Amino acid sequence: MKVQAYILTVMLAGASFATGQTVPLVASHAPTNAATAALTRPAVRVNGAVLTEIDVRREMYAIFPYARQHNGFPKAMEAEIRKGALEMIVFEELLYQEAKRRSVAISPERVTKAEAAFRRQFPEKAMYDEYLRTECKGSKQVLKEKIRRSLLVETMLKAEVEAKSVIPPGAARAYYDKNPKMYEHGETVAIQTISIIPPENASAAIKAESQAKIKDIVRLGRAAKTSRDFGAIAEQLSEDDWRTKLGDRGTVEVSTLPPDVVKAARAMKPGDVSDPIQLGTAWVVIRLNAHTPAGKTTFAQIKGKLQSDLQKQKRDQVRAALNQKLHKNAKIELL
Repeated sequence: MKVQAYILTVMLAGASFATGQTVPLVASHAPTNAATAALTRPAVRVNGAVLTEIDVRREMYAIFPYARQHNGFPKAMEAEIRKGALEMIVFEELLYQEAKRRSVAISPERVTKAEAAFRRQFPEKAMYDEYLRTECKGSKQVLKEKIRRSLLVETMLKAEVEAKSVIPPGAARAYYDKNPKMYEHGETVAIQTISIIPPENASAAIKAESQAKIKDIVRLGRAAKTSRDFGAIAEQLSEDDWRTKLGDRGTVEVSTLPPDVVKAARAMKPGDVSDPIQLGTAWVVIRLNAHTPAGKTTFAQIKGKLQSDLQKQKRDQVRAALNQKLHKNAKIELL
């Protein structure tokens, strides 16, 4: 993770969350004394080091940044977001303490460079000064220590997680060869649909009207030059719920589709629009966007994603093991 991005995540993300802004506010918009008192209340003690509510809230906004746009966290999700935030700030504090125990060094030049990068994130000096006042007690030395702490945590993450999560050359190929069934797939089609759905007890006149509608839709669908053009027709005229997604059903296994739809799709080329297909009392028109016969995804096709998935899996395992190790003899108290 880049220094600037990491420091912004752990320091700037929550600098003014009390007001919902994404950068610190000038003094005239500072939080009230009551709000400040609530945010400075102790939240958790980690081996004697106290982390405050402001640390929890900052991490909550890093986890769920959309809260700024929606005036807070969704009630159904807030408890889980808070739990995740507490776990993260405890993990980072334990990393920081471990870095100090090991006497991990951060050069003054690196701190100075990171401090300059952090300062550049503020479009106005008044905003930077307000951040110093509210988050650093007006002290540049306190800011420097915050930055140094962030760099220590980042250094530990690189050494103890990233460096130990490297997937060796050939691992992706070996995994692919050992799990051939995972990469077999059935026949699939990617389709869009437009449906006309009269009531089951519809009169003969309504049924005739439905047939007329679907014939017009076929004509309009075949005149559409792109899938998006077809989707616009679906959005306007279709009577099924897929109209909200421009009629796009995505890629689906043919085994899940009605036989008449599968038969029509197999006779089409990508970009074709079908004749009307009757399904019970309903009528549907499909646009074929892709057709993939049953087969096996080749290693070349899956290599990039497989390497990425294995890397993430390894990283998660290494991080979880490190977290467990750091917690083993730690004293953690919720306050």
